[in-house]
Amino acid sequence: MIFDPILDIFRGKAVTIPPMDGALKPNTALDDAAVLLEAEAPDNLCSNGEYLFYSTGNQAIGIKAGADAKTGEVASFDSAVTALAALPGGPLAIGLDDGRLVLLSDDGDQRELTPPAGLKCPTALAFDGKDALYVCQGSARHKPSDWVVDLMEKGASGSLWRYDLASGKPDCLAQGLAFPYGVLALKGEHGVVVSEAWRHRLVGFAGHGAATPVPILSKIAGYPARLSAAADGGAWLALFAPRNRLIEFTLLENAYRADMMREMPRDYWIAPALSPQMSFLEPLQSGGVKTMGVHKPWSPSRSYGLAVKLDDKLRPQASYHSRANGRRHGVTAIAEFAGRALVAAKGGGAILDIGAAPGMGS
Repeated sequence: MIFDPILDIFRGKAVTIPPMDGALKPNTALDDAAVLLEAEAPDNLCSNGEYLFYSTGNQAIGIKAGADAKTGEVASFDSAVTALAALPGGPLAIGLDDGRLVLLSDDGDQRELTPPAGLKCPTALAFDGKDALYVCQGSARHKPSDWVVDLMEKGASGSLWRYDLASGKPDCLAQGLAFPYGVLALKGEHGVVVSEAWRHRLVGFAGHGAATPVPILSKIAGYPARLSAAADGGAWLALFAPRNRLIEFTLLENAYRADMMREMPRDYWIAPALSPQMSFLEPLQSGGVKTMGVHKPWSPSRSYGLAVKLDDKLRPQASYHSRANGRRHGVTAIAEFAGRALVAAKGGGAILDIGAAPGMGS
């Protein structure tokens, strides 16, 4: 409401969370979905049409289309893979936790892009045709694996870059982003779309020059991660964790949060998580672990599973959930491959098949 900042002076800061309703109405679709494969922390789904690629730890893995669906390592590194992008007839782009960006050709040749000073946190990649690559930097202070630290510090030092692949020259398109975690190049009014995780929104940038972000979808009920195109002209949005009042309240309490970060192990911070810890030390344990021997699906939770289908206007159209008592939490990426919509549940240790992709038949 427009009067909230004025009223907050008298009543205190209001902590409100958008409800999961309408197209985001909770269900059990992710827990009910078929499992394509199980892997340790699968992440970064993308496809070049012939192969589906995903990452697990410091490896990039490829799955060939067809009945045999053979799986094999594409590349491995001495640092965790934090971002992938693929393009038919083009190289595989790979971002690493140590800040490096690598282009991998079909014959295995590696070309390392030279990042500008301060580019150290690649969280998402997307090709702009065959000539350029968009790179999201989540934070100028922290590595991708330290995302929870950036959130608890209320970081907003992220940026969006565009690499000219012929010259290797990077251009900064936007700065001051609150952990950009997904990027999608679209034709039309939205231009380049970025998911801004800590501000719970999607923003668009028109053209290739530096620009001010234009909000497209705001007040999302979770923390948005990666975006991918859908065959029907829409898009897919992964949400890696839910918002809840306790976390939002903790973000308002600067002194308490600083003490928590200094004195407590990171796993037990009052912060989003990719999977439930199931420990008596975990925050929200009274409602979030078990009550009377039963874990309620609607209980407060630091982790959740949520994949959202967006229409061609980037409005929520349908959603697929793993609720508080589910197992397929921490959704970080979604991709269409061989006519199917596939979901990477990083916290749930599986790549899930949620059915025929809209616009691609059964």
